[in-house]
Amino acid sequence: MTVVSKETARRKRKVRIRKKISGTAERPRLVVFRSNLHIYAQLVDDGPGRTLVAASTLTLRRNGVEDARCTRAGGELVGREIARLAGEKSIARVIFDRNGYLYHGRIKAVADGARAAGLEF
Repeated sequence: MTVVSKETARRKRKVRIRKKISGTAERPRLVVFRSNLHIYAQLVDDGPGRTLVAASTLTLRRNGVEDARCTRAGGELVGREIARLAGEKSIARVIFDRNGYLYHGRIKAVADGARAAGLEF
């Protein structure tokens, strides 16, 4: 029996997900990445392969938001920030890419924060 690490299992799930979804200029892909210290989110147009807007707990902390940590509350702050930045670019609808992570905890908090701030997906 072979032992598969959590990261290898996540990457397999990521490949399965990415076969099915891709972002466009009208409806970009909202990608979430989670590390031990920070949560990152970005809107990606997969046609040219460019990032339209990005937000993270790291940038929020640099901008003076002390509550921006890698927690559910921090995830919700990142979701609200990415929705605000998307609104500035006139983006209202996105496709959510959980990037192989389970839709639970911090990942769900990013999605809930983005929805609460007005993004549709």
